[in-house]
Amino acid sequence: MKLYNSLTKTRDEFITHEPGKVRMYTCGPTVYHFAHIGNLRSYIMEDVLEKALEFEGYEVIRCMNITDVGHLSSDADTGEDKMVKGARREHKTVMEIAKFYTDAFFADCGKLNIRVPALVEPATNCIPEFIQMIQGLLDKGYAYTAGGNVYFDTSKLKKYYVFSEHDEEDLETGVREGVEEDTNKRNKADFVLWFTKSKFEDQELKWDSPFGVGYPGWHIECSAISLKHLGEYLDLHCGGIDNAFPHHTNEIAQSESYLGHPWCPQWFHVHHLNTQSGKMSKSSGEFLTVSLLEEKGFDPLSYRYFCLGSHYRRNLVFSFENLANAQAAYQKLIARVAALKPEGEPDTEAMVPLRQNFQDALGNDLNTSLALTQLSNALKAKVSDATKQALVAQFDRVLSLDLIKKAEEMREKQRRENEGEEITPELQALLDARAAARAEKNWAEADRIRDEFKARGLVVVDTPQGVKIKKL
Repeated sequence: MKLYNSLTKTRDEFITHEPGKVRMYTCGPTVYHFAHIGNLRSYIMEDVLEKALEFEGYEVIRCMNITDVGHLSSDADTGEDKMVKGARREHKTVMEIAKFYTDAFFADCGKLNIRVPALVEPATNCIPEFIQMIQGLLDKGYAYTAGGNVYFDTSKLKKYYVFSEHDEEDLETGVREGVEEDTNKRNKADFVLWFTKSKFEDQELKWDSPFGVGYPGWHIECSAISLKHLGEYLDLHCGGIDNAFPHHTNEIAQSESYLGHPWCPQWFHVHHLNTQSGKMSKSSGEFLTVSLLEEKGFDPLSYRYFCLGSHYRRNLVFSFENLANAQAAYQKLIARVAALKPEGEPDTEAMVPLRQNFQDALGNDLNTSLALTQLSNALKAKVSDATKQALVAQFDRVLSLDLIKKAEEMREKQRRENEGEEITPELQALLDARAAARAEKNWAEADRIRDEFKARGLVVVDTPQGVKIKKL
């Protein structure tokens, strides 16, 4: 498998620290509000990546954090805590907000067939680990205290801007939205590891620490949680492209300074879902959720299919028209699977090249659009229907579109429709009268009886197997 590496800006062969095993970390949600479908695009593609690696034969150990403290309303360590903001909005405690929106996030994941990672850790569970790591950075000279807070000192690094050619001007006050001057910093790029009560008196969650009563910064959380569960060497780190700077940049800075060696060689970033007016975000007011898609009559898996139809490194433009087109294509795919008549055993030898084509598509920088094409090609291949269905089942271990399940549901619906409505004695009497009228060529009477069925919400269908009654 070859993946584009955001760190090297090249497509690299995927190599792990321990052969056959992948230690994978994905940045989890800040649970102060519902996840919008732009957030969920990243989780869908990370889910596909995890399953594609398993399809390749890897054992994947995946960890994800839940941010329930420390993520401020600006990613540049300014503004109020998003969790406090959410609690104030809904007149609840921070922990009540965290519980509600964590449950809502995983409910959305369930609707989208996003597997819950094996290791999920809320930030508030790991305060001792954050304190230990911050103390280690202080001891090694990579951090300092100022104004009651603990900061990471980026001037100690040979290279801080690892993902792009930023410079300090990017952090000037007023250059980027939400960047406010913090006069405690020695350098503009420095970031907070620990906030104390001297900075945010309204912070609901606070803990004792050697640095003062306070709470952790957002960036330290992912580093410490990853080290706790996955060890000193991480194979793969994932997230949305907007996390590359400053969040992932800061993770690398603090993790490698603390460990004293390279930390994570491979970085996987999913690009934005845009509306026609720009990037989707919660701060812009009303935003699109899975529940809203359902209310408008869309199957959530149609949205998953929509995401799979585009490469993860391209911005994807959402509109309800585009989603409707994706849903129509998804239903057509299900219908093709439903039309299979699998009899006998699949031809395992014939499956090999078709399976390899699908695997090659995934190995080509997770080209899910090409993988869908290979699925379509397998359904058109000159092999038995049993072989085709076996391939669909295997491919859907990665795509997770419920193709076999939904095809069976479609078959069952078609069976019920073909069988028609139950014919009661009263309806049978009408059918007999209609048959007699047709035999006598009394078309007016036959039409009258047909209209009587129509008034009852039924239609009479003449088939080679006889007359059936169906609902209009």
